[in-house]
Amino acid sequence: MDAFMSGNPGDSAFRVKRYPFYLLNRLVSRYNSIIDQRLRAIGLDIPSWRVLMILGERSPRGAREIAEAAVINLSTMTRIIQRMSAAGLVTTAASQDDARVTLVALAPLGESQLAQARQATAPVYAHLIEGLDPQDFEKLIVLLDSLHDNLEPLAPKAG
Repeated sequence: MDAFMSGNPGDSAFRVKRYPFYLLNRLVSRYNSIIDQRLRAIGLDIPSWRVLMILGERSPRGAREIAEAAVINLSTMTRIIQRMSAAGLVTTAASQDDARVTLVALAPLGESQLAQARQATAPVYAHLIEGLDPQDFEKLIVLLDSLHDNLEPLAPKAG
């Protein structure tokens, strides 16, 4: 059986367990259910954790940039940021360069929550990659990026 055909939903040889999107969804669902429990124990949800992790790389950032990095639509991200701002995790301000851009920055409480979230989720990541060869892990990252890039021409254009 052709390896590609067994993952093609348009082929009679299709097998769910050979379909990359099933496997990715299964992985993400399992991961989210595990970290959700750990994050809730420290007073965070997954969307807030995503924002904190993104801002942990660089802060401040524009709300649109955070939404894209978190893979969350902008209107939903705006509500998440408003909720996080009200909780004292982030601060918001209009960009001095472009008043239409809302800059979001980690507040001191957000930095503290980020540190707790990293401690809570790091063991899950360590367990996830246990036994993987570093070259295999790098190949996985490259392959996932390639699959994403292959879909880019088919993605709906914002407008």
